Amino acid sequence: MGTKLEQIEDGTTRQINAYFRANDESHKWPICNKFDVTERAIRRLRKTQLYNGGLEYFMALDAEISTIVNCEV
Repeated sequence: MGTKLEQIEDGTTRQINAYFRANDESHKWPICNKFDVTERAIRRLRKTQLYNGGLEYFMALDAEISTIVNCEV
């Protein structure tokens, strides 16, 4: 089987979204609850659909969240 994170990385888009939503840190600096970073990143990725799911989607979502947070610094 693999670790929980490995299972999530290879999961469906829905499973990956649930994982990121459960681990959302929008309450931390620099966002400080101004908006939900995870939801914003998910919406952006839905518009582009430049991923094939699984690990590729996991990495794209992680990168999009990082981009959004870093733009706020």
